[in-house]
Amino acid sequence: MRSLLFVPADGGRKLDKAMASGADAVIIDLEDSISADGKAAARLSAADFLRDAAKAGQRPRLLVRVNGFATGLTDADLDAVVPARPDFIMLPKAEGGAAVAHADAKLTAREAIAGLPEGEIKIVALATETAAALFLAGTYAGASARLAGLTWGAEDLSADLGAETNRDPQGRFLDPYRLARTLCLAGAAAAQIPAIDTIAADFRNMALLRRETEEARRDGFTGKMAIHPAQVPVINEVFTPTADAVAKAETGLQSQGCLPPPLARFQECGRRRGSRSSHPCRYTMALRAESWESVELPKDDPLFSPSYPCRP
Repeated sequence: MRSLLFVPADGGRKLDKAMASGADAVIIDLEDSISADGKAAARLSAADFLRDAAKAGQRPRLLVRVNGFATGLTDADLDAVVPARPDFIMLPKAEGGAAVAHADAKLTAREAIAGLPEGEIKIVALATETAAALFLAGTYAGASARLAGLTWGAEDLSADLGAETNRDPQGRFLDPYRLARTLCLAGAAAAQIPAIDTIAADFRNMALLRRETEEARRDGFTGKMAIHPAQVPVINEVFTPTADAVAKAETGLQSQGCLPPPLARFQECGRRRGSRSSHPCRYTMALRAESWESVELPKDDPLFSPSYPCRP
C-alpha cells in the first residue's frame, strides 16, 4: 500500500470521496477524529460503510483505526466492525509485540463469533505514540501472523513527552521524532513487515509532502499516510517505480539467474504484500537497490519461479 488516507468514521460524504481519491487504502477512524459522545454512532457508521464498500468490485483496502487499549473502548469498537470484515485493524498507541498479541486474541474471538476465517483481519500497529513504545519497537517480530505493517506518529508522542512542538521552523521533525521514525523503520525491518511513514499534517504544503515522501522511500518505507485526498497523488507517484527503475530491476535479476515477474505481477505483488503478507518482497528490494552487488537473492527463491512468481 503506497497511500493510506484517513477519514473520520462519521465523515458521511467524506467517506465516499476517500474511496474515489485513488488511495491504495482508506483508514476509517474511530479514534482521534471522533468526539467522546460520538463514538457509538461512529461505530455504526463505520460498520455500515464497510458492508456497503464490500459490494464494490474494485476498492481500496479498508482499515479501521480503533481506540487504544487504555481508553477501554477497544472491545466495543471491535464488536461493531469485525462482523463487517475490514481488511485491517489499525492499533493506536501500540506498546510492542505484546500489544499486537493482545489485539490478535481479541480479533480471533470475534472472528469466531462472526463466522469469519481465523486470521482474516490483519493488524497495522502505530508503534511510536508513547514514550514507552519507543523502548519496545524491537519486539514485534513473531508477535502475530496478523501483523502486516508498522507505522509511527508524532502528535501523540509530543503530548506524551510534554514537548512544545515536534517540527522546526522549516517543517522538519525534531530529534525525538526522528528517533521515533528510525525505530519504526528498524522495528518493521526486524519483523520483516512493511514500514509506513506518518502523515504530513500541513496538507496544503505540497513541497513538504513531496520531500518527506521521497525521503521515506529512500530510507525504506513502503508507503505514507495522508489526511487529505489532495496528498494522495503525490504519495502514489513517489512510491510507484518508474519504467527505468523497473527495467534496471529486471536486468539485475536476470543477471543473477532469477526470472523477474512482469510489472503487472510486481504491482499485484505490492498490493498483496501490503495487505495480506508479512514477508518482504524481494522484487521491491531489487527496485530499491543502489547496486546489484548489495542484493542477495537465493537462486531457489520461489518468488522467481515461473510457476510461482509472487508468494502470497
